[in-house]
Amino acid sequence: MKMTKEEFVKYVDHSLLKPHLTKEEIIEGLKFAKEVGCASVCINPNNLDYAREYLAGSDVKIGTVIGFPSGAHTTFEKVAETKDAYTNGAVEMDMVIDIGALRNGEYDKVQADIEAVVAASPAIVKVILEDAYLTKEEIKKGSELVEAAGAAYVKTSTGFAPSGSTVEDLRLMRATVSDQVKVKAAGGLNNLQDCLDAIEAGASRVGISKTKSILAEF
Repeated sequence: MKMTKEEFVKYVDHSLLKPHLTKEEIIEGLKFAKEVGCASVCINPNNLDYAREYLAGSDVKIGTVIGFPSGAHTTFEKVAETKDAYTNGAVEMDMVIDIGALRNGEYDKVQADIEAVVAASPAIVKVILEDAYLTKEEIKKGSELVEAAGAAYVKTSTGFAPSGSTVEDLRLMRATVSDQVKVKAAGGLNNLQDCLDAIEAGASRVGISKTKSILAEF
């Protein structure tokens, strides 16, 4: 698969989620995302004020994370996080499902959790399954629940699990959901070819922290 650098950056959610990033590193990352024109920046909720300031006047969307990275938060907590993040400027929310509940077969609980976050704000919701911990059947079922709950995206990984996105999982997720739901790849995307393979497999967004080095491959 081939595309130009300008085409590629519109697939990129530039990730600034490492908890140890300094203010200077965060601001540098925001300025970079604005300069190259990424689709969005995904930033921790406590740093949304920097995103509002340094992405002002650009088309780069402000994204954040909900129930991150474990998903082991109550629905009440996830809803509160979502409302707070939206108030603070986030228009895209990457939430983590209740992974254990999915593995337990508690599908109503999983769906209700997602529905509550979707209803909490007008923001786009991307739902992280954390594929590394799931069987293929669980990935398929999780993808179905994401669509049933009304979320905009199903996403492979947080980037904090033992492994991240795989082409096989992306294809399964893309084949499971309808065209009304998009797929986001994240975790384990270390070079341009990884990203292009993910896009070819059906990803509409790629979440990457190594954006600068990957763009340098063009």
